[in-house]
Formats: sequence, C-alpha cells, structure tokens
Amino acid sequence: MRAVYAALALYGLAACSPGVPDSGAGIGFDNSIEAQRARDAALENGTTISGQPLIPPTAVSQETLPLTATPNVTSQPLSATGTALTADSADIAAETAAALNAANSNSGQVPLQASPSNPAPGLRVTSDISNENNFGNVSGERSIEDDAALIASNRQQRQVVQPTALPKRSGTSQPNIVAYALQTNNPRGNRIHSRTGISLASRSQRNCAKFASPDQAQISFLENGGPQKDRQALDPDGDGYACSWDPSPFRQAVKS
Repeated sequence: MRAVYAALALYGLAACSPGVPDSGAGIGFDNSIEAQRARDAALENGTTISGQPLIPPTAVSQETLPLTATPNVTSQPLSATGTALTADSADIAAETAAALNAANSNSGQVPLQASPSNPAPGLRVTSDISNENNFGNVSGERSIEDDAALIASNRQQRQVVQPTALPKRSGTSQPNIVAYALQTNNPRGNRIHSRTGISLASRSQRNCAKFASPDQAQISFLENGGPQKDRQALDPDGDGYACSWDPSPFRQAVKS
C-alpha cells in the first residue's frame, strides 16, 4: 500500500513541474514541417505568409538630374602622397617652398624642384684643384732629384739650440727660489737643519697662512736667514722648505 502512495506522489510532482522548452525551435520562428510547407507555398504563389502580394523590384532610372547651382568646392593643396594638407601642414609646405626658392636664388644654380619623382642630383665634379694636389702638374715642375736637393738644403740651414744656464735676475736682491731648488737635492720632510722652539707646528701653521702662495713664503724664509735659521717658524721639520713649498717641479723641468 505504501508503494502505491509513493507512486501517486511521484506522478503528482511530475504533473506539477513546468515543461522544458525545446532549444532547437528558436525564438519567434516556427520550425515545424507545417510552417515550412506554408512558407514554401507562399513563395511559389508570389505572396507573403499573411497573403499580401510580394513587391517586385524596380529598375534604376537612367535619367540624369540637372544641376541647379554650381557646387562650391574649396580646393586644398595636396602633399607628395596626394592627400589634402591641413592648415598647419599647408603653412609648413609654403615655408619649405620659400626656403628652397631662396636657396636656389642665392646659389645661382638651376632651381631644385622638391618632388618624389625627381631623380637624385648628380655629383658636381670640378677640375679646379691646386698644383700641389695635382700629381701630374707637380711631377712636371720638379723631379725626385730636385726634392732630394731641397731637403738637403733645408737640413744644412737647420740650427740646433743647446740649453744654457739660467740667466741671473738683475735689479733685485730677492732670493731666486728656482736656483735654490736646483742647488738642493734633499726631498721634502728630510731634516737637514736643526729647529728649536715651543709649539713650532702651531706657529708654522699660523704664520704660513699670512702668505698668498708657497713661493712667497719660501722667498721670505730665505730672506730672513733660511735655510739655516728659521725666525718665523716656517720650516718646523728642518728640510729647508718653508710651508708647503715643493722644489721638485723646477728640478723636473730641467731634466725634461
């Protein structure tokens, strides 16, 4: 009995559920055999499905229509590719043409026409070269023997200037730091003179700051008893060179 009730319940549920539409039928279009036959019969009779007659196609008329007014067509300049130029590009084209005309007028040559169809200009060959660059003319003027004689003559007139001693300055009693650099050979920092005093390093730094250059400090150092004496404390290490003065550039200049 329970089986009977269960079967009746399933049958009731199946009757209440909505049916699934046929997806192959399409939307708003009847694909049944009867509908297809009705459409074929209507086409054969020259009518539509609703019974209205089909409108036959009409021929296109060959009659020409007269122009009532002349159209106002504004022409624009074309570029090299045949396309219309805008206002900005038209200005650029006008400026380019003016520049080409000015260049042609200044050069005095045949005016150039800027066009993609024009062939490339040929090279201008000229024979107006100097005799020095023309081998044929030079070979006709003098021979190899003449050149050899000219070279030998130039060698005889050459003068070799031998180095001499440095000239002495006249009219001044100021020490010559160049001569002092060449007379000494000890490197910087090598003590050869004795120095005594208190706070020599700090005094030297303070006094060296008063001079505009190391050369002026060395001159003042030699004028006041240097290198044996150092009254201004300009040479605290006793190497004979005041402050940061370096004699090596003068020695190197003589060697080279």
